[in-house]
Amino acid sequence: MSNETGTNPSDETHAAEEAEAHASHQADRPPTEEEGRAAPTSASPETERAFDDMAKRGADVKGEGQVP
Repeated sequence: MSNETGTNPSDETHAAEEAEAHASHQADRPPTEEEGRAAPTSASPETERAFDDMAKRGADVKGEGQVP
């Protein structure tokens, strides 16, 4: 089967991609202390409302590219 670029990936490539797609993914390392301190632990009420609104809009979309 060829793709859009006209190449024909080998069976080995297909097998490697399939294995990668189903592999469990983990971070390569834990965050540093500095990264841990910089990470947000909460969101503002305004951000929470915006998130809820976007989640509801996304759940109600009937077709690709619908504008509210």
